[in-house]
Amino acid sequence: MLDRKKQTILAAAVLCLSALLSPAPAAAQKKEIAQLQQDMNQLRESVRELQRSVDEKHAVLRTLIEQALDAVNRLSTTMGSLQKSVQDVQANSGARLDSMTTQVQAVADRLDELQARFAKLTQQMAEMQGVLQSLDAKVAGGAPMHAESGAAPPSPPPSADVLYSNGLRDFTSGKYDLAGQEFQDYLKYYPDTDLTGNAQFYLGEILYQQKKYDEAIAEYDKVLDKYPRSFKLAAARLKKGLALLELGQRSSAMRELREVVRRHPGTDESRRANAKLRELGGTAPGKQD
Repeated sequence: MLDRKKQTILAAAVLCLSALLSPAPAAAQKKEIAQLQQDMNQLRESVRELQRSVDEKHAVLRTLIEQALDAVNRLSTTMGSLQKSVQDVQANSGARLDSMTTQVQAVADRLDELQARFAKLTQQMAEMQGVLQSLDAKVAGGAPMHAESGAAPPSPPPSADVLYSNGLRDFTSGKYDLAGQEFQDYLKYYPDTDLTGNAQFYLGEILYQQKKYDEAIAEYDKVLDKYPRSFKLAAARLKKGLALLELGQRSSAMRELREVVRRHPGTDESRRANAKLRELGGTAPGKQD
């Protein structure tokens, strides 16, 4: 646009010179000169307007660039803070995840326990009726004493539900020694219930929480070998893999984690195993490392 203005100015100058050199009448020359001066003034004003427009656009452009740089700086600061937060979470995720997993397992076991109770309600009612009939008979005939010692017969163990509930309660509250004894008693007195495999699993969990990883693995293996219908098969194999990791047995641990994914797809244990495999740089079954 500036070149066009310059050309116009040059043409006006040429016309002015031609007018000055031509033998036209003085009045006509003055009129043409006045017109040329007017055109020159308009051109100067146009050039000034154009310059102002360019300056304004440059100012807007500079403002946009400064805003963009400021946004980039803020984004960099935010990314730095986010990266630090992620690192902090990763540093603490192990302990937090174990704590959350323990709580989730406790809730799941409460549900398992309720299911088992409902399933056995009729059987327990029948057993209770038999006990009452036996007590009635003893009251009617007098309570028998042991012939040799003279002591009363030993009291029966707590019911399966009470013993299991006590063990689970003490485990979740951190009373590991007491919980371990209660789960051992459960296995002793009730070796073939729907929750026997769960009791065995929690013996492994107690040892895991106490960082006795070798012993915990042995208890998890009992769940896998002796209780093929246990609710805790996936959890036992997952925790076995994590215990192997704690012992530095990476290859064996990854093998167990892959088995969790292969045998128990779609479960929470499978998702945790997959996440741990990705963290270790491994892959799920069916893929190559």
